[in-house]
Amino acid sequence: MRGIIYLLISTLLAALGWVASKFVVNHMPGDLFLGIRFLLAALILLPFCFKRLLQLPWRQTMTIFGVGVFLGLALQVWVHAVTISDSLSEGAFIMSLAMIIAPLVSWLLFQVKPNRSFWFALPVSMLGMALLTLSGGWQMEASQVYFLLAAALLSIHFVLNKNVASRLPALLSICIQLFAVGLVGFVVAGYSEPAVIDYSFDLLFWFIISTVLATSARYLLQTMGQFTVKLETAALIMILEPVWTMLLSITMLGEQLAWQKLLGAGLIMLSLVSYIKLSRREAKKAEAQRSCAAQLATQQQS
Repeated sequence: MRGIIYLLISTLLAALGWVASKFVVNHMPGDLFLGIRFLLAALILLPFCFKRLLQLPWRQTMTIFGVGVFLGLALQVWVHAVTISDSLSEGAFIMSLAMIIAPLVSWLLFQVKPNRSFWFALPVSMLGMALLTLSGGWQMEASQVYFLLAAALLSIHFVLNKNVASRLPALLSICIQLFAVGLVGFVVAGYSEPAVIDYSFDLLFWFIISTVLATSARYLLQTMGQFTVKLETAALIMILEPVWTMLLSITMLGEQLAWQKLLGAGLIMLSLVSYIKLSRREAKKAEAQRSCAAQLATQQQS
């Protein structure tokens, strides 16, 4: 039960990070914001995994760092979308499509064919995406295009992270990747126009919220929760993030969603839940078939 509470809090903190980021990028460039935010977040997590980091082979460290660089690129696109967007709610639901896009990426990169549940969830998510984004005719807004691109890049990161970083302790991998995201932010900021920062108490307050709570505390709680909660349950809890983001955006930013967009958001959530549920059922069925086959083979040998 404690693990479920940790995951619930982490999704709420992630949603708070959306709102905090929107306030921060109103006062400073998004690329510089990501650089400072994620480097500080990595330093906060470093004491929890410093000994293991020293024991990690250099080649493995650089591999995880490379995965983090890809995450950094995805977040650079995301923060640009946040900067120009008038609706964080839409962006959060579009970004949640990364879970649906990931099986296609895995198929393209590693020849792992998507299961049947994916082909059921895909058209539902596409219909939800259409309702969410095409309310003004057959033309997407610039921010929606960037959110979708960020979701695609994030899905690639999901696949690479699963295939490369799953052998490491989660917190160690997260710390290295957060550091990589921070460095990407500083590199991009170095090639951008000179930063103009509007120093104020609001900037400091929301920056601390986004760095300490929405990044360091969020990933720490998420990692602690995933250790004690089944993968399927954790996945279902984690897709609450866009729902929290929508509620916070409505209450704190005064956003309004038309019924068509709400229906689209609901269809995206339905596609995610059905994909997770049906995938779990297929996995159990496949496991049962393998168990029966093993028992038959044992009986034939005896």
